[in-house]
Amino acid sequence: MNIRFDFITNALVRDITSRDSKNFHVNVLGCRNLTFQHFTVRAPGESVNTDGIHIGRSTGIYIIDSKIGTGDDCISVGDGTEELHITGVTCGPGHGISVGSLGKYPNEKPVSGIFVKNCTISDTTNGVRIKSWPNLYGGVASNMHFEDIVMNNVQNPVIIDQVYCPWNQCSLKAPSKVKISDVSFKSIRGTSATPVAVRIACSSGFPCQNVKLANINLAYRGPGGPAKSQCSNVKPIISGIMSASGC
Repeated sequence: MNIRFDFITNALVRDITSRDSKNFHVNVLGCRNLTFQHFTVRAPGESVNTDGIHIGRSTGIYIIDSKIGTGDDCISVGDGTEELHITGVTCGPGHGISVGSLGKYPNEKPVSGIFVKNCTISDTTNGVRIKSWPNLYGGVASNMHFEDIVMNNVQNPVIIDQVYCPWNQCSLKAPSKVKISDVSFKSIRGTSATPVAVRIACSSGFPCQNVKLANINLAYRGPGGPAKSQCSNVKPIISGIMSASGC
């Protein structure tokens, strides 16, 4: 890990570049009112577990006008994160901007007040994502909003994944116990690298509540096109343009 910020209050981190970390580039824990501005992360797209900025148990974090390219999540949001504002971030390569994974450990704190706006995501495995583990521990994630996002050749541009289980290390027989509610995806446009541009896969035990999709204009021009959407255990509220039909 290149940089840790533990229990910092009222701070500005500006004009810093992190390169080729062997693990997370930046870890933020227990901080309040911390701003990253003009922050740059550079790492190969194949580098493993090299999250750009990971935030956990922190309040009032701002990531502004920054460029992140790495081999894992550009920004990852852990439990206990509240009032996180991500604006003007360029992400790619990497795994996108992710809330989670949640529900892997006992006694996780709620996640609330996540605002991602005016970002560009390019050549990543995911775009904007919320993910939780099946068959493990409970949790709550609410009031999360993604708006004015440009996707360029992104494999999963819009995704809620409550059966997140990399490397087949968990049982999928029981549903995720994480409750997800009050989520919006608005004005998301660009290109998908796969036919399923929108996938909302919620828990069968705790279906997602109040998920809104508005003005989703994502194109896919490869085999199996045009772009489509898939939804399970959710009744999304759809308005405006919805180029990826199916939900």
